[in-house]
Amino acid sequence: MAAAVGTVSAWPASAAAQPAASAGQVRSLAEAFGAQPQASRDQGPVLDSVSAASAVAKAKPIKHKAKVKHHKAKKLTPKQIARRMLKSFHWTQWQFRWLNLLWSRESSWNVYASNPYSGAYGIPQAVPGSKMASAGADWQRSARTQIRWGLDYIKSRYGSPHVAWEHELGTGWY
Repeated sequence: MAAAVGTVSAWPASAAAQPAASAGQVRSLAEAFGAQPQASRDQGPVLDSVSAASAVAKAKPIKHKAKVKHHKAKKLTPKQIARRMLKSFHWTQWQFRWLNLLWSRESSWNVYASNPYSGAYGIPQAVPGSKMASAGADWQRSARTQIRWGLDYIKSRYGSPHVAWEHELGTGWY
């Protein structure tokens, strides 16, 4: 590598094709990049070829584009949200079968489902729908909030979706 007044350039790898650098150029290049000089008998400190190559490699700016992955946030369906929440209520995935039957019958998993006669609203068909505000201010449009409220209701009243479904079958409501 040839170092000339503040510039560094690359040349072919064969030693014969490399221009000679003065000991002073090598020393100043080494000092600039913190390389440890190797003592020579008569010429003072000079760099060996490995240290010189290392110093020059440090001098080259590395340009690379950061790979940024643009993940489009996958919107989960209400059923997927409910499946993921079961564990937090200490229920196995087996309970989803009963929950699916229950809420498919009640609202078809529709966040905006409403019953004008009873005032029931949302996926769990809460009566009145405003009860779900205890789970979140976005209860009128958020499947996650409605499901959280509905699962909490099932847990406190029936213990599990299976028992809630059995009650639904016997009475027509849960």
